[in-house]
Amino acid sequence: MNSLKSSFRKLLYYPSAMMGMLLVLLLVITAVYAMVKIPYREAIRLWRGGEEVWYQNPKFAPPAWFNLFSSRKYSESFAVRSSDGGMEKTVVQDTAEISTITISYPFDFTYDFYPQEMLLYVTSNYQEKQPFVSVEWLTPDGRTVRVANMTVTGRETYRFSQDNKLRTRLKTEDVVPALFSLPDSDIPLKGQYQLLVTGTAFEPDSDINVEFVSHGQVYGLAGTDQSRRDLVVPLLWGAPVALAFGLLASLGTLVLTMIIAAIGTWYGGWVDEIIQRITEINLVLPFLSILIMVGTFYSRSIWVILGVTILLSIFTGAIKGYRSIFLQVKESGYIEAARAYGASDMRIVFVYLIPRMIPLLIPGLVSSVPAFVFLEASLAVLGLGDPVLPTWGKIIQDANANGALYRGYYYWILEPAALLMVTGLGFAMLGFALDRVFNPKLRDL
Repeated sequence: MNSLKSSFRKLLYYPSAMMGMLLVLLLVITAVYAMVKIPYREAIRLWRGGEEVWYQNPKFAPPAWFNLFSSRKYSESFAVRSSDGGMEKTVVQDTAEISTITISYPFDFTYDFYPQEMLLYVTSNYQEKQPFVSVEWLTPDGRTVRVANMTVTGRETYRFSQDNKLRTRLKTEDVVPALFSLPDSDIPLKGQYQLLVTGTAFEPDSDINVEFVSHGQVYGLAGTDQSRRDLVVPLLWGAPVALAFGLLASLGTLVLTMIIAAIGTWYGGWVDEIIQRITEINLVLPFLSILIMVGTFYSRSIWVILGVTILLSIFTGAIKGYRSIFLQVKESGYIEAARAYGASDMRIVFVYLIPRMIPLLIPGLVSSVPAFVFLEASLAVLGLGDPVLPTWGKIIQDANANGALYRGYYYWILEPAALLMVTGLGFAMLGFALDRVFNPKLRDL
């Protein structure tokens, strides 16, 4: 135990170890934050949700911080509701039954690119008489554009760009650009705009509420995908999934490999022969092809893939390396002493043989994590990832399926790819440093 403590203290002398520990710590913090901020069930609900969950988000929108690096500013997305005070709402009681409800929302438009789309969600509650709503658009140059008139039956969805009457009124097929420009101009008019919704209710307890959604060209910290999903969710939740898969696969593989190698070495004879023959057969099996077959014909569950990965990774070249070391340890004096005082075979294997390999286990454990993380991501990119979990590989697979590189949505691929690179770099730097600490032959390299 004291030797392990002294070995870990030596890590402080390696800058690469400190950098690796910092990167791994950041990944762990990200994973913990994701699980606390977005619980598992909520993450799954968001990831598998459709328009009913993500209707406020635009499609294929880069992150909002793109504007920091662009001379021409992209319009940002927003959504406001009158029900929670996001829009100014006034109610005037005209008679005992009739009331006029005015909902307005002024906002500044200072961008060089038009929004993708604008939507109104109008809700009302009434007994028999349906409320009537009129929508107007006020521009910075003083114009008032009559947008729409409608009766509201429960919940109505109004899309500005799909209103044929508004197209005729504005004399254009592109409604949204026309609303943000001067007549006969294709340059955005900057200034303060105002959405004005005037409703008339014909019953004493009748009410009207409005939600105004503007789908801009950019959105949030990570952007959106083809299903309007905020990429922050899979980017955050990709960290605990990747770390869990990598650490469990690495730990399970190395521990089982060491135990099997120790048992085969100690008992020798037909036990060792069987282990070595299984290892030689497994070495020639196509590892990735078997995983693809399992994912295609059996199950794409991450736990099934994890189990098959560990099973196929046990009987590899590492088992022969451990065997050669155990053969040397087997002849040590303290092993002979343990046999002399009557220690059982299992006690010798688990108390005297295997603990001598811990200094080799720790660097190997850390260094092999990136390989399993990349394996899970690779299977997801091939379309064989867990269909339920949001992962980094799944983001890349969706981006590839929707032609992200060809359509210029580089953020969609670069964000998960960068996190995969950081994960690999962090564990690799820490693993190499640990190898130099526990292996004296490498300390002078």
